Amino acid sequence: MNSQEARAPFPPFTAETARVKVRMAEDAWNTRDPERVSMAYSRDSEWRNRSEFLHGREEIVAFLRRKWARELEYRLVKSLWAFHDNRIAVRFAYEWHDDSYQWFRSYGNEMWQFNEAGLMVRRHASINDLPISEERRLFRWPLGPRPDDVPELEDWGL
Repeated sequence: MNSQEARAPFPPFTAETARVKVRMAEDAWNTRDPERVSMAYSRDSEWRNRSEFLHGREEIVAFLRRKWARELEYRLVKSLWAFHDNRIAVRFAYEWHDDSYQWFRSYGNEMWQFNEAGLMVRRHASINDLPISEERRLFRWPLGPRPDDVPELEDWGL
């Protein structure tokens, strides 16, 4: 296995390794660095994100660049929902604002499938956006990965 093309932990997942994989994904997405995020996916990874269908890292990077140019001050929390063998199901919520400073909380679910190298080969995401006022925001840590003392989704009742 090429170490540059591998991302531990590897399947089959345990409860502990699945939680680690979820937190690693959350931390990477919170960097808002498309190239860094894309390295967790296989070169031929297939995505369904809302109504978009993507194939491969180049399309993933282009998608993430568009996403984070529109979804400003993005902060994400992911939560393990279930796992089995080489698959993980995740719930998530993230907050962001558009260029007119309208805030949103986006809620969703993802289903992930990994290859033996621990790279995600398939990602299916369903997401809904809820407009919120700035006062209703919950995710107020400095931009970047969520600090360890910031609650999990369940702690907010989300």
